[in-house]
Amino acid sequence: MKQSLQLKLGQQLTMTPQLQQAIRLLQLSTLDLQSEIQEALETNPMLDVAEEENGADYSSGATDLDFTSPQEPSTPHEELNGASRDDSEDHTPDGEWSTEIPTELAVDTSWDDVYQSAPTGTGLSRPENEDMDFESRRGTSESLQDYLAWQLNLTPMSDQDRAIADAIIDAVGSSGVLVQSIEEIWQGLQREFPELELDEVMAVLHRLQQFDPAGVCAQNLAECLLLQLRQLPDTLPSYPVAVNLVQHYLPLLGARDFKQLMRKLKVKETELQEAIRIIQSLNPRPGEKIGEDTTEYVVPDVFVKKENNRWVVQLNPEIAPRLRINPDYASLVRRADSSSDNTFLRDNLQEARWFIKSLQSRNETLLKVATCIVERQQAFLDHGPEAMKPMVLHDVAEMVEMHESTISRVTTQKYMHTPQGIFELKYFFSSHVSTESGGECSSTAIRAIIKKLVAAENPRKPLSDSKITALLEEQGIHVARRTIAKYRESLGIAPSNERKRLV
Repeated sequence: MKQSLQLKLGQQLTMTPQLQQAIRLLQLSTLDLQSEIQEALETNPMLDVAEEENGADYSSGATDLDFTSPQEPSTPHEELNGASRDDSEDHTPDGEWSTEIPTELAVDTSWDDVYQSAPTGTGLSRPENEDMDFESRRGTSESLQDYLAWQLNLTPMSDQDRAIADAIIDAVGSSGVLVQSIEEIWQGLQREFPELELDEVMAVLHRLQQFDPAGVCAQNLAECLLLQLRQLPDTLPSYPVAVNLVQHYLPLLGARDFKQLMRKLKVKETELQEAIRIIQSLNPRPGEKIGEDTTEYVVPDVFVKKENNRWVVQLNPEIAPRLRINPDYASLVRRADSSSDNTFLRDNLQEARWFIKSLQSRNETLLKVATCIVERQQAFLDHGPEAMKPMVLHDVAEMVEMHESTISRVTTQKYMHTPQGIFELKYFFSSHVSTESGGECSSTAIRAIIKKLVAAENPRKPLSDSKITALLEEQGIHVARRTIAKYRESLGIAPSNERKRLV
């Protein structure tokens, strides 16, 4: 085999570590960003939280921006980079260390290749005046099986009955209804108790059905509702009708066939209406009241309000603390010192500056995108969803001169507080439908119109998808019936036959 050397030229798109960090921070939600900043504060001694009275905003403070103003808005947090280079804060002239620390890392490197990793914050002691975050430190919430097992421990039973009860509790789904038939549970228990009879399993089941919440351990929906009905006073109007309806004619109620129900039950409309009211007060999924109750908080990243007939876009000042370079530690960086301590300080100083710069880039990009959205959707802010204009990522990308992937990252898990409510930035993007006049109508506006039509319909004669299509055509909006069905399902609106009800 003959050996030879070959020279090849090629182009490859790579990202520097700074760009990777900026992109990672850009796509974080507000809560994730706060965790990231807190971790950086705990692991990097060069980062510090600026005091309010200093007047300098180093991260994501509120920045008013009036896009209607003819003047170009000032870049938010312009003093951020200057603060990290301020001799009065760092007490270290740039010339003493900037020649040794590159402004940009090579594209084929990572943080750990050049700089030491900061120590983790697990060993840090908690300040005495810091409040404990009990909300984040509380244990996991109790599941339905745990709640039933707790009640079982308070109930006197034999060892065999307790084993049967454990098997039944294991077969209870999250809704509170059994996911296995009682026969299957019985057959599984016969391996351990060969002499076990089905009646014994049913007896334990009836005991468990007396547990809280009412309707739990039911074998089907009808039994679940009956268990709850039995706990209501039988003196309620039309109570026997409600019991009879649930026992024998629940499918007819689901089909909204009220005429046949009145004929089968031999009751008048008022009696049937009262019986349905009782049934509607029941919970078909009682188990969902017990279990994990994780509260998801939404923190708006942007506030939009109207001042002097102008819409003003403002970053939320509470989404992140105001960061700065710690002047005391920065002053310890010495020139031409290669000791491990000085290297550690120098590495953390540069990493802190890059982190602050990435936060600044995130805030500027978020502010630009939010401003473009508000500028395009003024009609929505004034009149509501029906006035939403069609807009796609490409439209905003052209306005801010960024790539569509960047716009997608900015608008994911970022929220805007408006007079119409709090919306994710992606909510303002929707496809368009051509109108009879040659204009365009947003799919969000069409959904709002459908919701409004359904809310105003006659409950005795709900609007069908074909009727909604005809009503939209009268407004100059041509939409296919299957598209109306898709929009209706996305809104959680049932078909017309399931929306029919007695007045």
